[in-house]
Amino acid sequence: MDDTVVEVEYCNKCGYYAKYEELEKHIKSKHPEVTICGREGRRASFEVKVNGALVHSKLQTLAYPDFDDLAQIVNDASHGKPVRSPCKQQPITSCSLS
Repeated sequence: MDDTVVEVEYCNKCGYYAKYEELEKHIKSKHPEVTICGREGRRASFEVKVNGALVHSKLQTLAYPDFDDLAQIVNDASHGKPVRSPCKQQPITSCSLS
C-alpha cells in the first residue's frame, strides 16, 4: 500500500467545517492509515482531492460527496489503483422549488 492523501477545501463561513470533520471521521474509520488534511478555502467550496486528483467539487455539483463512494475511491487508491473520478454525490436536500 502506498501513502494515500485526501485533501479537502471547505468554506468555513458556510459552516462546512463540521461536514469536513464528519468526512474525516468516516474515512479514518475505514482507512486509519490515510492522511486527511482540510483547509479553509473559497466561498461555498467543498472540494475533495485524492492523491492530487479532484474527485468531488461542491462548486460544480452543489452537493456533498457520497462518503461511502469516496471511501471506496480512497481504498482503491491505497491499493495502487488509479484514482476514479467523479465521486458519487449525496442527494441535495436543502433546496426547494416553489
